[in-house]
Amino acid sequence: MKQPATLFFSASEWVPNHPFLPVLVYRAVLAADVDDRAHAFEQLFRAAGWLGLWRNGVFSYQHYHVGAHEVLGIAEGRAELLIGGPDGEALEVRAGDCLVLPAGTGHKRNGASDDFLVIGGYPPGQYADIATAGATEGELRIIASLPVPETDPLYGSTGPLVALWRSGDT
Repeated sequence: MKQPATLFFSASEWVPNHPFLPVLVYRAVLAADVDDRAHAFEQLFRAAGWLGLWRNGVFSYQHYHVGAHEVLGIAEGRAELLIGGPDGEALEVRAGDCLVLPAGTGHKRNGASDDFLVIGGYPPGQYADIATAGATEGELRIIASLPVPETDPLYGSTGPLVALWRSGDT
């Protein structure tokens, strides 16, 4: 089981980021010899109970989600993603990597290869909206109180997300 890197982000201009949950960055969770990484990520996410799965990329504009935590499995290609809002961190991601963004975390695609493909999804009962402006006080309360998922999208109920996000031991 791969352990993720954890990244904390303070509010960045109009992007709230999450007040206490870190972004989780899992590197090379799917090897290069996996024939269909998109299907493999979908199987892992479904087995962990994550829903609303989609195939696409990452928007080229800064945004965040108020009503959902989000998993991004990099199925093909590579990209530079700006995570954490305008003053956040540029991350290079490659096929086989996976990120879990807590609600409120800003993200955008700075650039990508032509074959860049992401498999995304959300914990049960959470639904992604697309916020492109500062959060209201009510939205900040929703972000801070959104339940921690019962499962890690890659490793299920015993995965690192569960331990890291529930204990605050990052």
